[in-house]
Amino acid sequence: MTASPMVQVHELSKSFGDTSVLSGISFDVARGQVVSMIGPSGAGKSTLIRCINHLERPDDGYVLIDSEPMGYRLRGGDLHEVSNAELGASRAKVGMVFQSYNLFSHMTALENIVFAPRAVKGMGEAAARSRAMELLDRVGLAAKARSYPSQLSGGQQQRVAIARALAMDPLVMLFDEATSALDPEMVGDVLEVIRGLANDGMTMILVTHEMQFAREVSDVVFFLDGGRIVEQGPPEAIFTAPTSPRLQTFLGTSLTRPTPII
Repeated sequence: MTASPMVQVHELSKSFGDTSVLSGISFDVARGQVVSMIGPSGAGKSTLIRCINHLERPDDGYVLIDSEPMGYRLRGGDLHEVSNAELGASRAKVGMVFQSYNLFSHMTALENIVFAPRAVKGMGEAAARSRAMELLDRVGLAAKARSYPSQLSGGQQQRVAIARALAMDPLVMLFDEATSALDPEMVGDVLEVIRGLANDGMTMILVTHEMQFAREVSDVVFFLDGGRIVEQGPPEAIFTAPTSPRLQTFLGTSLTRPTPII
């Protein structure tokens, strides 16, 4: 029996006012698969990834995480919006790492990671702190457990943000331009953490401008433009033999930018 996909996106559409941002996007992400989304600014990549965990409410379509609707309950064949509490429980299955780190400035790195498992999952203090230290060690920041965000570099803050997302034991991780706000010398450390998650079999969807990294770490690459998936396929096909003129043009400019070596 074939396992159901971890993520199923069905006919997702989203507009802001008169501007259509997503137009009927559908795709599946298998368990343990890494999907990278590339494309020009304004293509709809960030809106799509925010719709996946219902930070943006789609106008049409729906998302299933581990076969369960995100933000809705299926009743009588129809989708009905759930309460904020139910939505929060669903979102706990999905780790999200943003371009900005969004750490609590008044909490140490350790406290930032401990907060959600304690508040949302009801984990005991000792267990939550032990798990947080494991995750800080995993991202190479065990020595920074007592540091506040203002005492950390941008790359270190982003690695704490990844550890914080992992503390909820998510089924899937979403990364929305996780390195675009970092100085070039800080990008490599963050990408190395993401690479480690891929090697461990974490299901991930990445919105990224790091073309070489997407090529190396992804199982599938989606090229978005104008709110649609214009082309998709394995990285070697996308980056060495693109078929659509739009992707050929995009890669002709994107691949000239240097990518950190990690």
